[in-house]
Amino acid sequence: MQSVPQAVPLPQAFLAAPIAHRGLHDLAANRPENSLSAFLAAVQGGYGIELDVQRSADGVAMVFHDGDLDRVSTGIGPLAAKTAVDLTGIRLKGSGEAIPTLAQVLEQVRGRVPVLIEIKEGLATMAATPGILEAAVAATLAGYSGPVAVMSFNPHCLAHLARLAPEVPRGLTTGAYRPEDYARLAAETCNHLRDIPDYTPTSSSFISHEAADLNRPRVAALKAQGATILCWTIRSPAAEAKARRFADNITFEGYRAKLTQ
Repeated sequence: MQSVPQAVPLPQAFLAAPIAHRGLHDLAANRPENSLSAFLAAVQGGYGIELDVQRSADGVAMVFHDGDLDRVSTGIGPLAAKTAVDLTGIRLKGSGEAIPTLAQVLEQVRGRVPVLIEIKEGLATMAATPGILEAAVAATLAGYSGPVAVMSFNPHCLAHLARLAPEVPRGLTTGAYRPEDYARLAAETCNHLRDIPDYTPTSSSFISHEAADLNRPRVAALKAQGATILCWTIRSPAAEAKARRFADNITFEGYRAKLTQ
């Protein structure tokens, strides 16, 4: 990867309140994950927002977690095979809402709470990406004045964002990389990524680490050198209390995390 600019610190707003994983989603309340209603609920509850972006066939940043549409929407097959117009015509299961674009989410949030954007690109191999999704995210963020940060498991995505939007804080999504949990990745790739070697080369200022692996010595070493430590995904108050022994803030779902500030 090419050299990248200096790391940009994560704004204090990202530590002021817990971060709702894919929004404050709750199917019982007709709020699917990564939906406008879930993001609005997070804003109204005073929580930060974490969301996922993938690219449509025509290069638009769409807010959606899975590579395939089937699990949480009425669509079928790969999201990347459909245009943005096609995708906004597909309904999310449990609400009838459309799959939102990143631009629509930011227009709704309007800077009221921090937004943590996870770039879902090239995850099957962690190889270099063409930069299309990263360019779409950078263009969407241009002029946005609220607290925002980008992260990815794939360090190549961060290298693109450092070039395209150097003023936006960058971080790595990290974890234990157990081969059984990452069947698509070669074992040597898991072994490489496990020790978070790309933190400095990507000029990251934070990581979002797998909660069950927060006691890893490398996490403590990064924190000691000034990294902000977030984590994923907390699902109970007990798990939250354990995670906060290591992490500066949590990403949560399935319960209402206590507002800390």
